Amino acid sequence: MKHQPRKRFGQNFLGDESVIAAIVAAIAPARGERLVEIGPGHGALTHPLLAAAGQLHAIEIDRDLAAALKNEFGERLTLHVTDVLKFDFAALGNELRVVGNLPYNISTPLLFHIARFCAQIRDIHVMLQKEVVARMVAAPSDSNYGRLSVMLQYRFGLEKLLDVPAAAFRPAPAVESAVARLTPLRPPPWAARDEALFARVVTAAFSQRRKTLRNSLRNFLAEPDFAALAIAPTARAQDLSVAQFVALADHVSGRAG
Repeated sequence: MKHQPRKRFGQNFLGDESVIAAIVAAIAPARGERLVEIGPGHGALTHPLLAAAGQLHAIEIDRDLAAALKNEFGERLTLHVTDVLKFDFAALGNELRVVGNLPYNISTPLLFHIARFCAQIRDIHVMLQKEVVARMVAAPSDSNYGRLSVMLQYRFGLEKLLDVPAAAFRPAPAVESAVARLTPLRPPPWAARDEALFARVVTAAFSQRRKTLRNSLRNFLAEPDFAALAIAPTARAQDLSVAQFVALADHVSGRAG
């Protein structure tokens, strides 16, 4: 079909057959699994996923693309024509395998939205801007390590699978891409006493990366608190592990309680 890519939806359509094959091989879909594709577009991944699994849920905001996909795939494809940022993944059941070439303009809020449904998800395979994947998988003390790293690594094991050149898309984006796998941690190695507080502490710590924890977390912790946690107040947010951020938040929560 002829379709003019729409900037407001962040549309860049994957067309490289070798990249498509590599992604599908990494997912290794099987008959009867509950697959959910975000932004199927022209169906580059939809074709091989349906061939392997037999059925597929797809979330597509573009009504023209959704109509074309429905005509092509019929009842095998259950289409949800909506904004994925508002989609209730829990309504599809458990053991979900989420797949998608995520719109780069909403990639970070979309990752946080999907993470809310961690309990219903078996795994996630997504294509993102290469720099975003680098931030997702970064370790403490790496310059890429930040709020996104901590909040995703709190819930998932993360792995970068492959790089994807801009030439693999139409139109070619201005950035390189990469594919990542996210696997929910079960049981989670860390469980914050108050997850909302944990998120606020992480956000505050990284809000001004160059500041020491003494300054960035002054609304949460005082000098004796850092001493009790054996964390240097002169450290910066990027120096702390996920476990240390959980310890910080739990200390604040316990003191408030």
